[in-house]
Amino acid sequence: MNSQALTTHLRTEGRARRRRLLLLSFFATFALYLLAAIFRLQIFEYGSYGDKVLHQITVGSSLAAERGEILDRNGITLAENRTVWRIYISPVDIRKAKKRKGVAFDEIIAKGLSELLGVSYESVYEKTQKSAYLDQTIAKSADEATVKAVLLFARDEGLSSMIHAEAGTERYYPFGSLASHTIGFTGSDNQGLFGLEAYYNAVLSGTDGKYLASVDSQGVKLPNAYTDYVKAESGLTLVTTLDLYLQKELEHQLENARIGADAQNRVTGVVMNVKTGAILAMATSPGFDLNDPYTLDEASAQALASSALSPDSKEYKALRGELLYGMWANKAVSEVYEPGSTFKIVTVSAALESGAVTASANFHCPGYYMVGGCRISCHKRTGHGSLTLAEGLMHSCNPVMMQIAERMGRETFYHYYLAFGYGKKTGIDLPGEGMGLFHSLSSLGSTELATASFGQRFKVSILQQLCAVAVVANGGVPVTPHLLSSLQNEEGETLFTYTMTKKEPAISEKTAKEVAAILEAGVSGNGGAKNAYVEGYRIAAKTGTSEKFEVLDANGNSFLRIGSCVAFAPFDNAEIAVIIVVDEPTSANKYGSAVAAPFVGAYLEKALPYLGFEAEKSAAELTVPSLTGISVKEAKGTLTKLGFSVLVIGEGETVLSQAPNAGTRLFPATAKVILYTESQTEYTAVPKVMGRTLAEALVLLNNAGCNVVITGVSPEGKTAPEAVVVSLSHAEGERVALGTKITVVVRYLNDSA
Repeated sequence: MNSQALTTHLRTEGRARRRRLLLLSFFATFALYLLAAIFRLQIFEYGSYGDKVLHQITVGSSLAAERGEILDRNGITLAENRTVWRIYISPVDIRKAKKRKGVAFDEIIAKGLSELLGVSYESVYEKTQKSAYLDQTIAKSADEATVKAVLLFARDEGLSSMIHAEAGTERYYPFGSLASHTIGFTGSDNQGLFGLEAYYNAVLSGTDGKYLASVDSQGVKLPNAYTDYVKAESGLTLVTTLDLYLQKELEHQLENARIGADAQNRVTGVVMNVKTGAILAMATSPGFDLNDPYTLDEASAQALASSALSPDSKEYKALRGELLYGMWANKAVSEVYEPGSTFKIVTVSAALESGAVTASANFHCPGYYMVGGCRISCHKRTGHGSLTLAEGLMHSCNPVMMQIAERMGRETFYHYYLAFGYGKKTGIDLPGEGMGLFHSLSSLGSTELATASFGQRFKVSILQQLCAVAVVANGGVPVTPHLLSSLQNEEGETLFTYTMTKKEPAISEKTAKEVAAILEAGVSGNGGAKNAYVEGYRIAAKTGTSEKFEVLDANGNSFLRIGSCVAFAPFDNAEIAVIIVVDEPTSANKYGSAVAAPFVGAYLEKALPYLGFEAEKSAAELTVPSLTGISVKEAKGTLTKLGFSVLVIGEGETVLSQAPNAGTRLFPATAKVILYTESQTEYTAVPKVMGRTLAEALVLLNNAGCNVVITGVSPEGKTAPEAVVVSLSHAEGERVALGTKITVVVRYLNDSA
């Protein structure tokens, strides 16, 4: 080989060697890259990709936690869970069966389920065509009868592999609308939306579990499949401070008040233990059905219908949503109002505690008071004349309040305003609490101070007002209102119990007792709250009427009112306080003394005996003894000694029957006992006395031979000429035996407090 050929050969061999080295280097580099990638996947990202693979070959289902129940303080269930069935189809299995057998199972299923479940054929058929899915829900909460009918249909038509039912739970409220604004309700995913359900959602919800199983590409569970199960943890049971009996009675009285006053903006009330802050009852009338919360109440539905909006329009839907939220809102907690004369309790307490005045201090009311060049009127335009501080509170005199606030000064007044709990939220365990609106100290001028002294031109929540009055009822010590009593697990073991937080007194016990005594005198005497009187009980109460300045008439004057009454009992060692607020009454008398006080009294008449407080028997009342079987002479002697008048009917010498029956309590001075010596009973007709004055009614009833028991007014007011009969224990015109006891309920309808 010559040199030139050798050179060429070597040059060619070198190029080949370089190509081989380059190719080897490429494969070596690629191999190293693959090894590095495998190492990264196997070591660093194994968990992540393992989860992805597992997710692709597994199906999972969530195991919903059982939501905790809500109970009243006596263990009665207010909210619970009930079993319902989800009915669903498997489009994958429908497609397979249709292909295998050549039968239109999709049409058969759509027709059958639409008829059984009351849904459209089209909606079911559309879901049968989603052949890539294992599960399509047709009904979310079918009852037992329905699910049985569906499964029977599936069995008879050979569809058991395509139609399925899954048991689940949904929230259920045994008492329907009871305490609806307080309990609240849950949404479609069983989450709390309003009330206690929302506030305590985290503890009621529990923790969901899960179930995982391996499947093939068609979604069929693999033999010896991978499975995983995490148990659901049930929510805790919420034991509340609510009392079923007290709640029912409050709602009954609120409904009566709303209808009686034809209130246009709802009526609300709260009952609280003044020593602990426990809310025993809380309601707004009208309520709504917790099991059907998206159906408007009658008034809201009427407002929607009268809007003349198209149901398909955005405006219609927006108005409906607004009405629903208004219906759901807890008026006692979230709305604010001007408290009116019920705030005078705070003004007088502050004045006495600060030493600005004494209870016996004298004032003069000409019907107005001049402040900063403004003439501010009293509700009694002719004036109260000369009166003490105590009389000023009992008769709800505005000039007296303005004068004592003037003596206190704005700094002292503002200090006690805050000390009574205003200016901040009460801290109740409910969502959406309102805080109220008040003047800043710097803007609290003489006119603002004057109007604030009698509860006007500022706003508080209804719950704030009750809590402030409860300070007086509790010897000067504020409490925090609450609905939680305890939390329990599934086994009924108590895991948490509410404990009170001690607060500093707002006023002394001496001042609190002094104000309480004045308020009691305003009920048992001739004060503005006498319509809240309950026979046998010493009740402290104050009424209030405030104007609504947000809406004015054509002349720029306010015409809408809010009538209210707040009370606590027994006045000298109170346990409960109650407030009832009637928003926008349209009755002839819109004052709190007429639209709220009677219903506070009626409520306490039921609540106090239930709570174990016995009524004091009037010393003036006596029990009619048993007289049958004894001689007329002996019976007359017994009755005469007791002070009863006697009427003998018949010529016999032995008493065969009597009216009223033995055990009846009557006032001897005005009562007559009828003694029958013959078997025949004489009758009389109950006269028409409804709407008449008490004096007129007494004459008519006594002339008819009836014995009368008067309720609704204190002993001092039984002869009051302005008291009017509002109800009777017997129907007018009813034939009753002579001497029958007729109970007459009397109210003062012309009071303006």
